[in-house]
Amino acid sequence: MPTNAPIAADALSDVTSSDNTLRRFLHGLPGVDAVGLEARAASLGTRSIKTTAKAYAIDLAISMVDLTTLEGADTPGKVRALGAKAVLPDPTDRTTPTTAAVCVYPDMVAVAKEAVAGSGVKVASVATAFPAGRAALDVKLADVRDAVAAGADEIDMVIDRGAFLSGRYMKVYDEIVAVREASGAARLKVIFETGELSTYDNIRRASWLGMLAGADFIKTSTGKVAVNATPANTLLMLEAVRDFRAQTGVQVGVKPAGGIRTSKDAIKFLVLVNETAGADWLDNHWFRFGASSLLNDLLMQRQKLATGRYSGPDYVTVD
Repeated sequence: MPTNAPIAADALSDVTSSDNTLRRFLHGLPGVDAVGLEARAASLGTRSIKTTAKAYAIDLAISMVDLTTLEGADTPGKVRALGAKAVLPDPTDRTTPTTAAVCVYPDMVAVAKEAVAGSGVKVASVATAFPAGRAALDVKLADVRDAVAAGADEIDMVIDRGAFLSGRYMKVYDEIVAVREASGAARLKVIFETGELSTYDNIRRASWLGMLAGADFIKTSTGKVAVNATPANTLLMLEAVRDFRAQTGVQVGVKPAGGIRTSKDAIKFLVLVNETAGADWLDNHWFRFGASSLLNDLLMQRQKLATGRYSGPDYVTVD
């Protein structure tokens, strides 16, 4: 499927010089063939995974999970329990991989950091007035700085969808650049809330806008709206990061979030990664699942492959 037209490498350094040049660039990206995109995603989802490959895929998926709690009722105790589960997902089997990260609100970063200390599990924090993003820029940047000061390794920011949908692309770009600077050494994931962007063309434009502004990851969703990660919107974003690296040499990660609940779903997404972006993205440095319930199903399927028995949900902790 065609993605983006060839663009001279030196042109990318000029496309963000003004609102007009950025608009011309984003609207110059080829339109998305929605039928073809969805058919391709559906076709890849039918690939059969055999037992040995399935065991590998399940462990890989576990290692890619950003184990997440983003509720108003979050407590330090819940976050500590989540951190313990991220470090040791299955206490009965210490060969189980750790998850990639725990993802919490900024006020819970210090608690999460202590809970995963010494494990290699990262602490990610949502910021920039998550999930709506409706706040002044100085408030958003203070949110980011608070999370980083508390020890966040990664920042998950939301774009201003109102600005994007009204065509104020430079405003969105400038905010991402400012958050990138405020994040310091923390890796930046830019959330588009694809369910609110309405069209695949907008998702492609948002993907390129985020990457041009310095995103380390582009992320589908907050998990707080009706439509979150889908195979089709994730496939489109994988095409974008593949093409961006081909043209700039810069690799950017992808994080589908929201609605991915089963091992079968996760494996479908891994097939999308392998067949679209390639094996370089089959690593938790470049691909993540934003999830809370997914890990439990991965653990149950892992136990079934190891023992031949399906233990059921009573044998995994409830998050």
